[in-house]
Amino acid sequence: MISPINPATNTVITTYEFHSDQEIEQKLSTAHITYKNWSELDLRARLAFVSKLSQVLLDTLEPFARQMSIEVGKPITESRAEVKKCALLCDSYVTNSKKWLEDELVTADGLSHHISYEPLGVILSIMPWNYPLWQVIRFAVPTLISGNTTLLKHSNVTPGCALMLEKAFMDAGFMPGCFATLLTDHQSVTGLIEDPRVCGISLTGSTTAGALVGEVAGANIKKVVLELGGSDPFIVLEDADIEKACEGAVRGRMQNTGQSCIAAKRFIIHSDVYDQFVEKFKQIVESKIIGDPLDEKTQIGPLVSLKALEEIDSQVVDATSLGATVVCGGERIEGEGFYYSPTILCDLNEKMRVFTEEVFGPVALVFKVDDDASAIELANASEFGLGASVWSKDLDRAMMVARKIESGTVFINSYTKSDPRMPFGGIKKSGLGRELSHFGLKEFCNIKAYNLYDC
Repeated sequence: MISPINPATNTVITTYEFHSDQEIEQKLSTAHITYKNWSELDLRARLAFVSKLSQVLLDTLEPFARQMSIEVGKPITESRAEVKKCALLCDSYVTNSKKWLEDELVTADGLSHHISYEPLGVILSIMPWNYPLWQVIRFAVPTLISGNTTLLKHSNVTPGCALMLEKAFMDAGFMPGCFATLLTDHQSVTGLIEDPRVCGISLTGSTTAGALVGEVAGANIKKVVLELGGSDPFIVLEDADIEKACEGAVRGRMQNTGQSCIAAKRFIIHSDVYDQFVEKFKQIVESKIIGDPLDEKTQIGPLVSLKALEEIDSQVVDATSLGATVVCGGERIEGEGFYYSPTILCDLNEKMRVFTEEVFGPVALVFKVDDDASAIELANASEFGLGASVWSKDLDRAMMVARKIESGTVFINSYTKSDPRMPFGGIKKSGLGRELSHFGLKEFCNIKAYNLYDC
């Protein structure tokens, strides 16, 4: 049984029953059977369904946005933006997939050689709560376009969103079995990964969850894509536009109340502009409106759960006990719901938990450095390597810094974000594989080589 909690009110939203073993088997069996017909469908026909899905998402924008805000605590304006971004992804793949999946011709020693991208079968996705539509759509759409069928094990924080997604695919006309939601526990997920009908697994979640899923997938020799945690550096050089950098810093840190793997988390500021940056950063952070996620004016909502709230609070308490300075915030907000005041911490050191752990909430960590080399060294002093930002008016200098940062993506003069036209993923303990762009379209393909020689 699943009883998701509204994080703004600390009350049960509704109750859902887990799918039975028989129901899970039926969904897996249907996906397996459907795969043959779906994979043999002409690409243009598959893309037509994706185009319809884009329209379904826009037609149901308000119900989807409201469900996200109730289950996760995401401000309603951000929830609407997430639905629109999902529709944009659908449109982007409709436009580009034919080109991206074309056979690649190769010159070798035979008469002809070419590479094709062919589907694998049923792909299982295990998705988190923080972007309950986007993280599913960015996996499911390219995976379905390439000819696979999919099963979704969503977070038990967001069962309502998961079931609405299943209905959206049905309303768009996809074959039954192309996309199915599973309401189940972690034990059943292990069984699904081990099932020979499941040919690949995509997980977005914590590093711990990724290690566990990767272990089971590896033992069964199955393709796995892991998009895990992050502690993204946000480097501001002394020649940066501080006004724009601070605006980007707040947007990058506080989006989704700081509950984002690609959120800017470690702000590495050149000493010449450090005081100016901190003062402006503080001013903007303190101006943010905290409140009910369904209120149009709200910019910062609650954390997703009491556990998440207690974790953030304990990390801040640990840091301050070891000498960190609280520039603003630094405390829980009393009342119903799981609210934490947007926080900036300075005077940090490696003994503090926030130095090595991912901080998944509205807490910004600010560091002072004297030169580019020190900024790069601190940026790379993390087990994570997801995204990064570099701010400078000298684009050549910024690019030189960016090339030395250990991450899957770098933004110059912008905060880190995902785009369907660009690959997304990390290195080190931030994950394996890539989503989005043509790379994401091919992750769950058999990259098959055809070689023709004269008889």
